[in-house]
Order: sequence, then structure tokens, then C-alpha cells
Amino acid sequence: MPTFNTPLLIENHRLNIARQVDCSNHNERPYAEISLLVIHNISLPAGVFGGSYIEDLFCNRLDPDAHPSFTVIAPLEVSAHLLIRRDAEVIQFVPFDRRAWHAGVSNFEGRDQCNDFSIGIELEGCDEQAFTAQQYDVLIHITNALMTHYPDITPARITGHSDIAPGRKTDPGPYFDWQRYLGQLKPLEDDHATD
Repeated sequence: MPTFNTPLLIENHRLNIARQVDCSNHNERPYAEISLLVIHNISLPAGVFGGSYIEDLFCNRLDPDAHPSFTVIAPLEVSAHLLIRRDAEVIQFVPFDRRAWHAGVSNFEGRDQCNDFSIGIELEGCDEQAFTAQQYDVLIHITNALMTHYPDITPARITGHSDIAPGRKTDPGPYFDWQRYLGQLKPLEDDHATD
């Protein structure tokens, strides 16, 4: 689990505490703006935690025969910028300045194609269970660093996948504690992320 005795740093659009994993499921953003943070949940198979299946999915190496539910999702080309595991390990798949393929068909405040201008964070979890205290801790610290580094991201521009794809997506789900999360974000002047 990461510790926060030193500030989180974002350098070259990469988070210093994250394990970096090569992923090809990303492309150029159509413009430089990064102004939205989208919170997701994921578990593979659904409700099962641990193992390499999420990483395999984002890296296009998920074995469709490993579980019946994988047959449909294995061919998909999807990714997120970050994954926060149950034990708070952080994995970065896509640099923040690149467009990760996490939101799909989506709309935020009348604007379509949220992948174009958002950062996607996946929490290892599901709609039926609470997230861990460690996940909230690391998510809060990362969000503070992102808001400092990308000042167009504000608490008002942090949303769930279900909010930008209603009827199609349900994550991060009813057990995600928005009040706990948003209530602990710091004012921008208190953070220390750097260019």
C-alpha cells in the first residue's frame, strides 16, 4: 500500500506512486483539455477480487476460456488511466495526456464523448460491496494531485460512470461513498503536485 509521507507527483503525465503497465488501448486526445474525472468500479469475474484478469483485459490478453463471462469482454479494447486495487496498489495503464477508452458512449453536462476530456479511475470493486478504507485514502490523495496538476478538474467535475452513461452503466455503484470521498478533498493551494 502506498504511503503519503512525501507528496504525490505527476511527471510527464504519470503518477509517481503507480506501477506503470504498457497498454495499447489509448490514442491522442482531440484537444489538450483535461477537465473531468470519472470514477468506475471493476472486478473480474464480477465480485471476485485479486489476480491478473483486470490487467489482462486492459492489455488485450484476457483468456476468453478462463471464465464464462470473459467470452464477451475478451475481444473488447478498453482501458483506464488508473486502477486502484483493494489493497490500494495503484497501476497506471495510460498517461493522463492520452485518451483512455473507459467511458464509452457518454455525456457530461450536454457534452458527448467524455473520453476526449476525462481521466478514468477504476476501483477494484463491484456494485454489491463496500470499497476499502485504503482505496478511499489513495483515491483522495490522487484526486488532490490531479486537481492541482489539471486545474480544470474541480469537485464539481468529478462524476461516476453511471452519471455519464445512465441506463447503460451502474458503477461505481451504491456502495461508493461520495460524501466521504468529496468531503476529504483539499483546496488546491494545499496540494503539492508538480509539472
